[in-house]
Amino acid sequence: MPNSNHSPFRFPCHLPLLIFCAQHPPLSTTCLFLISLSISSSLCVGSTFELYRKMGDISCSNGNEVNGKSHSLAGYRKSCWYEEEIEENLRWCFALNSILHTGATQYQDIALLDTKPFGKALVIDGKLQSAEIDEFIYHESLVHPALLHHPNPKSIFIMGGGEGSTAREILRHKTVEKVVMCDIDEEVVDFCKSYLVVNREAFCDPRLELVINDARAELESREECFDVIIGDLADPIEGGPCYQLYTKSFYESTVKPRLSPGGIFVTQAGPAGVFSHTEVFSCIHNTLRQVFKHVVAYSAHIPSFADIWGWVMV
Repeated sequence: MPNSNHSPFRFPCHLPLLIFCAQHPPLSTTCLFLISLSISSSLCVGSTFELYRKMGDISCSNGNEVNGKSHSLAGYRKSCWYEEEIEENLRWCFALNSILHTGATQYQDIALLDTKPFGKALVIDGKLQSAEIDEFIYHESLVHPALLHHPNPKSIFIMGGGEGSTAREILRHKTVEKVVMCDIDEEVVDFCKSYLVVNREAFCDPRLELVINDARAELESREECFDVIIGDLADPIEGGPCYQLYTKSFYESTVKPRLSPGGIFVTQAGPAGVFSHTEVFSCIHNTLRQVFKHVVAYSAHIPSFADIWGWVMV
């Protein structure tokens, strides 16, 4: 569960966010404070950093000096920024109104930010998962091509999808009778149930069966088949928690046998830009081509991700 004791401006010390607090002119020199919250948990277990709301609680440089001169910061405008590393030497940042909620689970850190350009944004382990203003692009692209292509989709299995947005889009289809959403992190699911108001109706839909388990183990334990299986998982970073759910053996021995005749599998496939497609998109596409006869890759621009995003359907 999220830590309810956290104020809107408190983080677990190991949450890998960078928040910039900038004081703008009339000071002759802009005072830029970089507060790094990605300190090793081994050095600060259980501790927190607090970003104070009051201007007077933040000081410049050594104490309150800038270029050797003392300045009072009271009354000056404060601006907070969320920053995420896209790749080496490239970072993406945007202004925040506030930090709404934070928490930490057995598996990952969670934050809900109120951003100026994109509305509420869900961040897990320092990576933006979705933003209020454009999450529909990701989730509609993930869900609707497969469900519209299938002649009569009744049973759907979601690997991951803890925030509930994928289930929300699936449940718009009147033919759907059953949706199994399998996510390994119950606390993330509870967090999203509590704070992502837009998905509350989906979580209450009687057609939705929520399972807390590893997606591979759950699929292998079931005897039933599904009309559509959807992969809404983190990118397959080697050594990461989802890496084994993007392998040829997983597609061949676990996903394919659980598809009904004429069934469709679709997965998110990471950045798909001119330069970024080599990270995971091309690998996922090529792996699926080794298992399935017909493979279709497609993409769309997602502004809050600062890139083209890709999906692969078979």
